[in-house]
Amino acid sequence: MSPFGSKKNRSLSVRVSTFDSELEFKLEPRASGQDLFDLVCRTIGLRESWYFGLQYVDTRNNVSWLKMDKKVKDQRVELHANNNIYVFSFYAKFFPENVSEELIQEITQHLFFLQVKQSILSMDIYCRPEASVLLASYAVHVQYGPYDYETYKDGMLAGGELLPKGVTDQYQMTPEMWEERIKTWYMDHEPMTRDEVEMEYLKIAQDLDMYGVNYFPITNKNKTKLWLGVTAVGLNIYDERDKLTPKTTFQWNEIRHVSFDDKKFTIRLVDAKVSNFIFYSVDLHINKMILDLCKGNHDLYMRRRKPDTMEIQQMKAQAKDEKQRRQIERKKFIREKKLREKAEQDRYELEKSFEHLQNEMRMASDALRRSEETKELYFEKSRVNEEQMQLTECKANHFKTEMDRLRERQMKIEREKHDLEKKIRDADFFVHQLTVENDKREAETEKLKKELICAKMAEREATARLLHFLNSGRKSSTDSLLTASTVSNAVNTSSSLAAISTPSLTTSSSTNDMETAGGADLTTSASHYLVQGDNSSGISDDFEPKDATILEYLRKSKKQVQNQLQTLRSEIAPHKIEENQSNLDILSEAQIKAGENKYSTLKKLKSGSTKARVAFFEEL
Repeated sequence: MSPFGSKKNRSLSVRVSTFDSELEFKLEPRASGQDLFDLVCRTIGLRESWYFGLQYVDTRNNVSWLKMDKKVKDQRVELHANNNIYVFSFYAKFFPENVSEELIQEITQHLFFLQVKQSILSMDIYCRPEASVLLASYAVHVQYGPYDYETYKDGMLAGGELLPKGVTDQYQMTPEMWEERIKTWYMDHEPMTRDEVEMEYLKIAQDLDMYGVNYFPITNKNKTKLWLGVTAVGLNIYDERDKLTPKTTFQWNEIRHVSFDDKKFTIRLVDAKVSNFIFYSVDLHINKMILDLCKGNHDLYMRRRKPDTMEIQQMKAQAKDEKQRRQIERKKFIREKKLREKAEQDRYELEKSFEHLQNEMRMASDALRRSEETKELYFEKSRVNEEQMQLTECKANHFKTEMDRLRERQMKIEREKHDLEKKIRDADFFVHQLTVENDKREAETEKLKKELICAKMAEREATARLLHFLNSGRKSSTDSLLTASTVSNAVNTSSSLAAISTPSLTTSSSTNDMETAGGADLTTSASHYLVQGDNSSGISDDFEPKDATILEYLRKSKKQVQNQLQTLRSEIAPHKIEENQSNLDILSEAQIKAGENKYSTLKKLKSGSTKARVAFFEEL
């Protein structure tokens, strides 16, 4: 008999909520958790059911997972008194190690996408601000499809919840500023289908430190408060104040057996020489959840490392065929879209050309109308001009007669003027002759005066010479001595002048030598400066190969997303409000400065021996 009965008085009302729908069923009282779970999976078309479970709040207000091997009504599921219904949530219970390789069905990817997105927005998974913006751009792509310039409107993204509240609170930025940055990355995304965008979202989200980790409060033998993180690859131990960076880790292939006794949890390791890994939980209920998650994650961990079952092979083949079919349809759609866009563009160009021709016809018609009006106007102007020409011709004849009369009068005046000028020139010439004769007479008079003065002076000089001649006999000896002294002084004076002139030339020569030496010094200094310039350019060349090596390394390591995140981090850094940063924000910044990430930390922790890691845990 089927567990899904038809008797209403005995059936159980069940409501199962997923992230995008609500399902209601009627179950028989003896229906097990597996029956309900299978019903949900069949209803939503899910075949990768091993990742999921049904979560509920029990009568003790504890969050629990529905056990598959027990009846639904026997698992302390709280019955809502209002409508007498059992409420469950369909969640991912276990997470894959690599979403791109393990998630097969589109519905599986979609459910993981919705759950991870909600966990990030509710801050159950810590996400750095710049990564939150990138993930938000993918979420928008899922919701609205590829970016379209025609349909996108400013403010379209403001209505939805796209960023965690912790991100928006720690930056002094308006919703419009956040939207602009999300839109920038949204525009950069290539056209993709919804499942491809969701996969890109999950590939980025799985690199977050808290992704896929179930945290439980524990203590070690020293009663140090710690966090136990159950993951797809093993168990991580975290400090009470740091859920990002594990202190130590144990992979599932290192663990042989897991058990608990009351609050004491014992993990037996594969290496028999290593003592058991023991910790203590806060209550028995948590131990049961830890054991359940450990068992499920361990089974999936081991199954991933075995050949795929026929069911999984079939699912992968179907998914591959479906993906190829979608790719063919997508290529066809893109081709048809391009053809449609080309047709639209051609139609737009034809309409534009037609409109242009219409404008030209309208302009030609207007020009023709204006030309007709202009012709009529010119005709009227021509008639007026003819009348004006006739009037002007009459006036011209009158003016010509008057001009002839004035010209005759002008000629008469010119003749009279010429005669008058001739008379004036004759008078000027007569005056000039009189002036010249007068000047000659004055010159002769002056010459006679000068001759008279010269004669008087000659007479005086003759008298003086006569007196001098009379006295020359007495002074002859004295004059001889004076003449010799004068010659000697002249010679000495010439020698002195020659001596003074020669040192001046020597000084000038020295000055020229100094200038030449100075020019040589300047030239040497310039040469030395050029050598220094050559050396400095050589130092610059030494750095170029290093830069090229870094760029080549970045290209080879495919860090495009990290570079984009770093760019956005730099853009929003000036708007950060330091006092609004949480402890996780501070720890994340320290991680970035240290150059660490989720995978490098786990790799370092796994490098130590199992024994050393157990000892480290016990000493915490």
